[in-house]
Amino acid sequence: MQYKKIYQLLASAALVTVLPLSALAQGKEPVKVGLVSSKTGVWAEMGEEVIRGIRFAIDEANAKGGVDGRKIEVAEGDDEGNPDTGRRAAEKLARDGYNLLIGPIGSAVSLAIVPNLERWDAAYFATISKTDKLTGETCKFRSFRTVQSDAIDIAMINEWAPNIKGNNFAIIAADYAWGRDSAASFKKAVEAKGKTVATVLFSPLGTKDYSPYIAQLKAANVDGVWAAIPARDGINFMKQAGEFGLMPKTPVIGHAMLSDFMVGATGKIQEGMAGTLGYGVDIDNPRNKAFVSGFRSKFNRAPTETEGLAYHGATVMLEGVRLAKSPKPEDVSKALHGAQIETIMGSLTLRAADHQLMVPNFMARVKSVDGKLRPVVDQTYSPAIVPSASPLCKM
Repeated sequence: MQYKKIYQLLASAALVTVLPLSALAQGKEPVKVGLVSSKTGVWAEMGEEVIRGIRFAIDEANAKGGVDGRKIEVAEGDDEGNPDTGRRAAEKLARDGYNLLIGPIGSAVSLAIVPNLERWDAAYFATISKTDKLTGETCKFRSFRTVQSDAIDIAMINEWAPNIKGNNFAIIAADYAWGRDSAASFKKAVEAKGKTVATVLFSPLGTKDYSPYIAQLKAANVDGVWAAIPARDGINFMKQAGEFGLMPKTPVIGHAMLSDFMVGATGKIQEGMAGTLGYGVDIDNPRNKAFVSGFRSKFNRAPTETEGLAYHGATVMLEGVRLAKSPKPEDVSKALHGAQIETIMGSLTLRAADHQLMVPNFMARVKSVDGKLRPVVDQTYSPAIVPSASPLCKM
């Protein structure tokens, strides 16, 4: 009888050594992701793509057994493209335990969320928002940006600007943090090259009638227009720019305006249009090829720029969980601080000074590929040109 008890104890001990690979792993605390994006409002079309890209990354990870043996759970909120609504949606998710936050598009929404991360016991991953303030005066230890900032875009424009034909330019930008940052940065960049900016216009978010702005741009008689107008507003602007004869007569350079959904919604107006691109399906490395192939298998098409950026940001977040061996926001933040990460854009560093991912950047042009217009990468710019972290960021 005594030998039987000893045998049972030994068998139980052996079982415990095996269980972490199966049943015990399933008992780990899950990874809880709070996915806040625009289901309604000016960024609704873009929000749909963001949600799809992030959920694809999460589904892909769960199909492989999760991260660090942990299942990933998601709850969603609608920011409606509004900072106050976005902050409330993010707070509710964080209070409910879904405190790895990701998904907002508008910089104003991101700026409303970040100051509250410590109080909510949350971490935040900006996958689309570009305003320099996120990695400047508003930076926080628990906040990370995986997309190119305005400063990174303009560093590229500084390299590209000498090749822009013409000497006199105009600017039209959305009247909020990102648009104003973009306008100021472009103006500074081209004026440093001895070129001039004759006209600077700002349009409120939600503008439907761009005819007064287009009339001013035509009257300015410039060699080119720098445009930074997001999502549905950008579609309205470009359609009307075609209707009223601004495009294609006057070249328009788009800041984050070559997204596939915009190109698809504007007919042939954007054909030949140049601009910045945060992600392209043509990026040539094994991880990106695997992502594009997997996405094609599921959706019968290639991922868009927005879907690629969202997927990219989600994989960085999940890598933080793996490195930390914990889903807790503080642990994830510590693990990612200065980390080197393998991504669909290459092996990249999360800069310790401001938690900006040191990403390459791309200038693209809208071209016909297999009978369909889409943005195609023309030039790639190394993270080596990225400016130093802002002294305004105090981690």
